[in-house]
Formats: sequence, structure tokens, C-alpha cells
Amino acid sequence: MSQKVKAVLFDLDGTLRHHVPTGSKVFIDYLRSIKVQFSEEDEIRAERWEHFYFANSFEIQADKKKFDHESGAFWVNYSRRRLVALGLSPVKASELAPEVSAHMGVHYKPAVHMPEEAPRILGALKDEGYRLGVVSNRDKPFHEELKEMDIHSHFDFTLAAGEVQSFKPDSGIFLKALELAGTAPHETMYVGDNYFADAVGAHRAGLVPVLYDPSRLFPDAECAVIRSFDELSELFV
Repeated sequence: MSQKVKAVLFDLDGTLRHHVPTGSKVFIDYLRSIKVQFSEEDEIRAERWEHFYFANSFEIQADKKKFDHESGAFWVNYSRRRLVALGLSPVKASELAPEVSAHMGVHYKPAVHMPEEAPRILGALKDEGYRLGVVSNRDKPFHEELKEMDIHSHFDFTLAAGEVQSFKPDSGIFLKALELAGTAPHETMYVGDNYFADAVGAHRAGLVPVLYDPSRLFPDAECAVIRSFDELSELFV
């Protein structure tokens, strides 16, 4: 593997840690069950919007100021925004959002899943001497969750955005990660599933971005793209 890269940092949610089924699937399946009409193109657009929204967008920043992030009102408003992204009129989206949000509250009970190849790849990277870290837009530290996933021993450090009050794609969180890794930006690879938060943010901070995109949501991404962690090794040749 390449000697240029000395550290490989990973996003958590959507990259190492997945929800099955996804919130998107439960959301879309319910809309289909109540005969809401939309196209596959609409569905893809809404899913890309979801990634943009949760990349510390101005919209989510405004919504967090207006609503408690954990409140029902926040998620009703999120449902309204996503329905608009799906192509519904603002009026129809506002009418339907409370019903959709209530359904999600009752029926969205996902299991936690990790890509089966991830522990093996993490172990190989660790054995080859790379510094490894997890950098997430979580508000609070998440080391216990890595313990539950039994991958905590692979990592030299973890960093939650709330610990430094800098959320991806802002450069501050990446600069702190570089400090913890002890590496220069060009020596540091960042792997994440959110193009707007992870790939764009890492690129702006000078890191080497790698988009983890198993569903091919961003076919035109301007960075290296992998569909599984097994493909990571190809980037070190």
C-alpha cells in the first residue's frame, strides 16, 4: 500500500454504522402504501436532498434553532421538507407531514448493521501501520457504540463534532482530526457516505476524500468512489 497516505479516517453513521431498514425506505414505502405518486427520479432527488440537509446545511441549522432537534415538531418539519424535495406542493407536503412523521415514529425501528467486510479491512489497515480514526457529526462522543460494534480497538482516536463545535463540511473538525492523527492533510484519507459533508468537506480541508456510495447515489462525484470497503485497497496501489 501507498506510503503517501499515513492515516485513514472514517465517518460513522451511514459508513461504518448503518440502519436497516433505512429511514428513507420506511418513508418511501409508507408513501407508496397511501398512493402518493412520484417517480424514481423524484425518489433519488429526495435522497440526495436528505444528504445535503444533514450536511449541516443552513436549513437544518435554522430548524434546530426553531425546534428542539429531538422534538416531534422537528421531525414533522423534516417530513414536510422531504415531501417537497420529493416533488409534492408545499401545501400538500404541509398537510401530509404530520401523518408521515407519526408513521415514522411508530414504525421506524431499525437494527444496527455494519458492512461485513469492514472489521477485516480495518484490521488490515491497522496491521499495516496506518493511523485510524472515526470523525462524526454526532453531538456527543460515541466510543461506547464502537465497543458494541466490537471495532473500537482498531481506532487510535474518535472525534464528535459537538466536542469541537465544528460540523462537517466545516474545515474545523477536519483540522482537529489532523491534529489528533498527527498527519498532514495530503497524508490523510477520509472515507464517508455523505458527498456534501464528507467528500466536499474533506477536499476543502486538503484531505484525500473517498466517497462510500454502495447505492450509487452520486455517480458524478468528483473524488474516488467505493461501493464496498474491499475496494479501499485499490486506492493504495
